[in-house]
Amino acid sequence: QVQLVESGGGLVQAGGSLRLSCAASGRTFSTYVMGWFRQAPGKGREFVASISRSGASTSYADSVKGRFTISRDNAKNTVYLQMNSLKPEDTAVYHCAAKGALWYSGTYSRYNEYDYWGQGTQVTVSS
Repeated sequence: QVQLVESGGGLVQAGGSLRLSCAASGRTFSTYVMGWFRQAPGKGREFVASISRSGASTSYADSVKGRFTISRDNAKNTVYLQMNSLKPEDTAVYHCAAKGALWYSGTYSRYNEYDYWGQGTQVTVSS
């Protein structure tokens, strides 16, 4: 069982930056592929980014590529999402997710592939 707690959301003007963090419980963080998803009002959950267990591989949605960076610190059981050049369309609740993957070195981009989810943190970008 993994518990995930996101932080770092808030209100920011278009063009600004935010850094989201997701702290995980447990001692096996390095065996999980981690992902970030977002959900805007009235819309489905959208993939944002994913990072492999070691951090060597990452993947991004086209809508955030070049603006967002996912990273992880396995010693701190934490995954981050650095968001730059934010746009109003980035407004959403951002959730981190974990997928147990002991022998897999890649990433996952589909929400139904993930086993555990955090409660989310609100990001609002004003124009």
